[in-house]
Amino acid sequence: MKATTLKYSSQSVAKPYFIAALALFTGQILFGLVIGLQYVVGRLLVSYIPFNAARMVHTNLLIVWLLFGFMGSAYYLVPEESETELYSPKFALLLFWVFLVARALTIVGYLVVPYAKLAELTGNDLLMTMGREFLEQPLPTKLGIVVVALGFLFNITMTVLKGRKTAISTVLLMGLWGLALMFLFSFVNPHNLVRDKMYWWFVVHLWVEGVWELILGALLAFVLVKTTGVDREVIDKWLYLIIAMALITGILGTGHHFYFIGLPGYWQWIGTIFSALEPIPFFMMTLFAFNMVQKRRREHPNQAAILWALGCSVVGFLGAGLWGFIHTLAPVNYYTHGTQMTASHGLPGVLRCLRCWW
Repeated sequence: MKATTLKYSSQSVAKPYFIAALALFTGQILFGLVIGLQYVVGRLLVSYIPFNAARMVHTNLLIVWLLFGFMGSAYYLVPEESETELYSPKFALLLFWVFLVARALTIVGYLVVPYAKLAELTGNDLLMTMGREFLEQPLPTKLGIVVVALGFLFNITMTVLKGRKTAISTVLLMGLWGLALMFLFSFVNPHNLVRDKMYWWFVVHLWVEGVWELILGALLAFVLVKTTGVDREVIDKWLYLIIAMALITGILGTGHHFYFIGLPGYWQWIGTIFSALEPIPFFMMTLFAFNMVQKRRREHPNQAAILWALGCSVVGFLGAGLWGFIHTLAPVNYYTHGTQMTASHGLPGVLRCLRCWW
C-alpha cells in the first residue's frame, strides 16, 4: 500500500493493522500446527509449550487478527466512503500500538505463567471472567480491549459524522458497534452453568453469525463498488436485504446452541427453524457477488481482489451455510453435538473473513 496511491492520506494508518493481522494469522497457524502434532506425538514440546497454553494462544490469535483486520479495513474504507480524512490518524496509530503490546503481553502470560497463577495475578478474584473458551483473557486485557474498541469506534464514528453518509459506512458502523457491545457479555460469568453458557454464546455466536455478517457485507459491497462500476444504488439494495436476513436468522438461530444446556424446550423449535434459514443470507451474498461481477461496467486491474471476493462468498455459503445447516437441526445436533463437525463448519466462516484485509 503506497501513500501515493491512496485517495486520502489518513488511509495509510490501515497498513500497520493489515501487517499485524497477517503476522498474527501466521502465528495462529504455527500454534495450530504445534497442538495438532501434539495429538500425534504426545510429548512434543510440552515442556516448553503445554497443550492448554498453546491452544489458548491459537484460539485467541484467531480473534485478535480478525479484530486487527476489521479495524484496518474500517480505517481504509471509511475515509473513502465519507470523502474526508480520518478524524484522528495519530489516535488510530496510538491505539494500534496499545492493542498490539497488550495482546503480546497476554500471549507471553499464557506461555510462561500457569493459568491459575495468571488469574490470581490479574485480579480474577475481583471480577471472575477467565476460564471460558475464546474468552480466557485476563481482566486487564478484557478492559484494554474495551478501551481500544471505544477509542476506535469514536474515531470511526466521528469520521462518518463529519463526512458523507452511505449505506456501506452505516452498515459497517452498525456491525462494529454491535461487535463491541456483544463483547461486554464476556464480563458476565455467573455461577449457574446454564446462564454462563447462554451469555457465552451471546458473544461467540452473535459475533460470528450476527454482527460479523454486517461487517463482511459492508466490506464486500465496498469491494464490488470499487471493482465493478455497478451503480451504488443497486449494491445498496442487495446489502440491506442481506443484512436484514442475516440479523433475523442469526439472532434467533443462536437457539441451536441452547438445545441441550438446560434452557426451555421451545428453543429446539426456534433454533431449528431459524438455523434452517441461516444459509439464505450466505446464498444471497454469493448471488450478490457473482451478479455484480457479471454486470460490471469496467474491467478492474486487480482481478485477484475480485476472485477473492467471489471465492470467499462461495466458501462461506458451502461451509458456514450448508455445512452448518446439516448439523444445527435439533434431531441431527443430538448426535453431532461436541464433535469435530462444529470446527469443520466454522473454518469456512473464518476463511470468508480473510477478505476483510485482502
